[in-house]
Amino acid sequence: MSNPDFLVIGSGPSGRRAAIQAAKLGRSVLVIEDRRRVGGVSVHTGTIPSKTMRETVLNLSGWRERGFYGRSYRVKQDITASDIQDRMTKTLAHEVDVLEHQFARNGVRTMQGEARFVSSEEIAVRLPDGDERCFRPGAALIAVGTQPFRPDYVPFNGTSVFDSDEILAIPKLPRSLTVIGAGVIGVEYATIFSALEVQVTLIEPRETFLDFIDKELIDEFTHELRDRNVALRLGSKVERVEFDGAGRPVCRLSSGRDVASEILLFAAGRMGATDRLDLPAAGLSSDHRGRITVDPKTLQTAVPRIYASGDVIGFPSLASTSMEQGRIAACHAFGAPLPPAPEYFPYGIYSVPEMSTVGMSEEEVRRRAIPYEVGIARFRETSRGHIMGLETGMMKMIFSKKTRRLLGVHILGEGATELVHIGQAVLNLKGTIDYFLDNTFNYPTLAEAYKIASLDAWNRAFAPAAAAAVPVAPVA
Repeated sequence: MSNPDFLVIGSGPSGRRAAIQAAKLGRSVLVIEDRRRVGGVSVHTGTIPSKTMRETVLNLSGWRERGFYGRSYRVKQDITASDIQDRMTKTLAHEVDVLEHQFARNGVRTMQGEARFVSSEEIAVRLPDGDERCFRPGAALIAVGTQPFRPDYVPFNGTSVFDSDEILAIPKLPRSLTVIGAGVIGVEYATIFSALEVQVTLIEPRETFLDFIDKELIDEFTHELRDRNVALRLGSKVERVEFDGAGRPVCRLSSGRDVASEILLFAAGRMGATDRLDLPAAGLSSDHRGRITVDPKTLQTAVPRIYASGDVIGFPSLASTSMEQGRIAACHAFGAPLPPAPEYFPYGIYSVPEMSTVGMSEEEVRRRAIPYEVGIARFRETSRGHIMGLETGMMKMIFSKKTRRLLGVHILGEGATELVHIGQAVLNLKGTIDYFLDNTFNYPTLAEAYKIASLDAWNRAFAPAAAAAVPVAPVA
C-alpha cells in the first residue's frame, strides 16, 4: 500500500468527514481504525447507540402517550435489556454499512490496526496479526475521539459498576441506578433509565449542573426530574465506593449520606484516546485529560502537517461540530478555500425530555449588559401540543431591545433538537423579532411556539403604547 496524501487516525464523525472531504479534493486517503469495523466511538459506544437506546425506551414504554393514557400506560409491559440491544444492533449495522459505502464510493481506503507516531513524518500501524506497516503521508489527522475517565476509587467490574461505554451492554435492566456525574452523558442516561421506571439517583459534586444551559431551562428541567422521583444529590462528592452484603455498590458521600443501588454508572468525564499514539515521537503532547491543543481556525497542532479534530481537542465535543472540524482540517491541509464558520451552532442534549439551545443564555446577556426582553411559549399552549398530549415543554427566546435582533433560543421538551434549527438560521442571518411576527408557521405544529414566544416578548417590550382613551360624549 503506497503512502497516502492524507492519513486519518480514527473513523468517527470527524475522521470520516475529513477523509471524504480530502478524497473529493482528489487526494489519496487512508483511514486507520483500531476496531474491526469503522465508525469510531460515535457509532459503536457513544452517540448512535445511546440515542437508539433512548428512542427504544420512549417507544416501548409508551412515554410519549402518557399525557393521554396515564402514567401506567405501556406499549410493552416487560421491557428487557435485549429489547433495547436488538434495536441497537440493527441501527449500528445500518450506520456502519452506510459509512463503508461512502468510503468505497469516494475511494477512501481503510485499514484495521493501532496507529502510533514514529516521528513527525512517519506513522506505524500494528495490524491485528501483529505485523506492522509504516506510512509517510503528506498530512495526518488525529481523530481518535475519547474514552471514559476511570478513576482508581471506582471498582469497575462490568457487572454492577460500569463506565459510560459499558452501560449499553448491561445483561438486564436494574430496579435502581446511581449515576455519578451530572454532565451531558450522565443526565442523558439518568433520564433514559428513569423513563423505564428505574429508581435513579444522580450525584454531582458541584452545586449546579449543565451550567452552559440557560438557568431558567435547567430550573424547569430539575422540576420535571423531581416530579419523576429522580433523586438529585448536588454538591455531594463521592469519597469512596464499596459493596454491601448483597454485593450492591454503595457510594459514600462527603455529606455523610450513603447511596446504594443495583447498578452504578460512572459518567464524570472522558479522556482523549491518545495514550497509545506516542505523541512525543512526533513532537506533540497532550494535557492531563489526553486532549491535544490546536489552532482553532486551521485545526493544526504544534506540528503544522499534523492536524487534530473532534472530541480529542476538547470543547465543544459534539458530533456535529466534530464533522465540521474534520472538513476544515482536510480543506486547510490541501489548500481548499473555506467560507467563514457560522457564529452560532446548536447544542442538543438527548435527555428525557430533550433540551437544545443556540445563541446566548439570559445569564450571558446580563453579563454583557445588553438591554433585552424574553418571550416564553409553553408547548401546552399550542394545538399540536394538545394533539400530542404534551403536559410539559417550553421555548424561551431572547431579543435585544435596542436592535430587535434574536439573541438566543432555548427549548425543553419533545422535538427540541429539531426545533432549534429555525432559531439557529435566524441567529446566523442576524434576524430580528419581526421575522417571527411577520411569517406564517404550519398549523398545527410545535414550531408555532416561535410565534407565541415572539408575541410574548413583543407585547412586553416592543408594542406601541396604548392610545389615550378618547372621552365619549354622553347620550342626550
